[in-house]
Amino acid sequence: MRISIVVALFAVTLSPLSAMADTVELRLKKLEEAVLRQAEIIDRQQKTIEEMKLMLENGKTAEVRTSVDSSAKNSGFFGGSLMNNPYISLILDAKAQVSNLKNSALEGRGIPGFTSEGSGLRNGFNVDAAELLIFAPVDPYFNLYTNIPVNGDGAVLEEAYFVTTSLPQGFQLKGGRFKSNASRLNSQHPHAWDFAELPLAYRSFLGPEALGGENGVQLTWMPSLPVYTLLGVEALQGANPLLFGDDSNWGPHAFSAFARLSFDTGEESTLYLSPWAMFGKTRTSAVLAADETTGNSFDLRGDSRLYGLEAVWKWNSGPHKLSLQGEYLYLDQRGDLGETDPAGAMVKIEPLKRHQDGAYLQAAYHFNRFGVGARYDRMEIFADTFERSGAKQSFGGKPWRISAMTEYDFTEFSRIRAQFNHDRSDRDNRVNNEGILQLTFTIGAHGAHPF
Repeated sequence: MRISIVVALFAVTLSPLSAMADTVELRLKKLEEAVLRQAEIIDRQQKTIEEMKLMLENGKTAEVRTSVDSSAKNSGFFGGSLMNNPYISLILDAKAQVSNLKNSALEGRGIPGFTSEGSGLRNGFNVDAAELLIFAPVDPYFNLYTNIPVNGDGAVLEEAYFVTTSLPQGFQLKGGRFKSNASRLNSQHPHAWDFAELPLAYRSFLGPEALGGENGVQLTWMPSLPVYTLLGVEALQGANPLLFGDDSNWGPHAFSAFARLSFDTGEESTLYLSPWAMFGKTRTSAVLAADETTGNSFDLRGDSRLYGLEAVWKWNSGPHKLSLQGEYLYLDQRGDLGETDPAGAMVKIEPLKRHQDGAYLQAAYHFNRFGVGARYDRMEIFADTFERSGAKQSFGGKPWRISAMTEYDFTEFSRIRAQFNHDRSDRDNRVNNEGILQLTFTIGAHGAHPF
């Protein structure tokens, strides 16, 4: 009897202890599984972070090739999956300008022998555009990007393109409407420029906003080499009004090829080099202004080849940042120049040959959020041939300009910049001394700019 009572008491005591042991073991198992899942997520995210840092440090474009898992996990602008909620941002770029020249003179102030178009800025207040940027992965194989500037004339579809994310062997395909990536500077949007406007060489050969908003395709290849190397080609519709010009009878008639190389020059510095070329058929009326005496206009039809060599060196040490940048551009253009009277009748057709060049050098130094910079632009350094029917044309002095700027970044979302230009690009000794106050504001999710 006593033995039975002891056994019963022992069983009653052991039962809850066994159940508690089972509960603790189950909880431990679940916690271990949860930790393993978190470790896998952290590992995937860390790989994505390292990939993005490597691409940004080496000058890769903003179309970072995100993995399937990270795309599904990242949060969008409104929270949740990025697949369902894209990144959305709005960028306002506003400028106030004051010049010693009147607006009538600024509007018609081209660069004789290069372009009849002005810079687009006027005395007073200028709102270039409010840019709406939208980005999201489409699926595990494609990312989609759009850029829609809105200005006083309405909304413009400047960019809308897809980028592949899973092609093998370092290949990537882009298609749609986009800014050409032939040069680093050409691929940047205005709010990312180091100065308030593009260098004279870009304005002379490509226009005030360079080669942007082109329909086409791009193929790039990043081979496995000891240093960052990117090779690319593009086939474009050729709508740029200055270098190529649109024609309803032509299909894609503008092409580009580029190579990018980047390597460390020290523990805190990096050098970026990029030769590039654009070539294609040309039909444009923006090279020569209308004859003031007769009112006759000029239309060029021919072939154009534009070559460039770009170099950027960056040094970064704590709060100190220094960048040195320069680029040389050379144009080879041949064709027929048609002269038309105000009634639309063809007056004359004569051969035209151009061999012209230009370059710029700039430096920018930043300490924390404060920055200063200077830039020197010059055209016709080694080549200044502009021949009509074999006769060389003279337009006056060589165009040049010097600029200085200072800026302050309140945060990564707001910046104020003051710039002064001493501009002698009009060739007629009319100096344009102008001051520009630029304000840039960003709201929403906006990715880091490339190198």
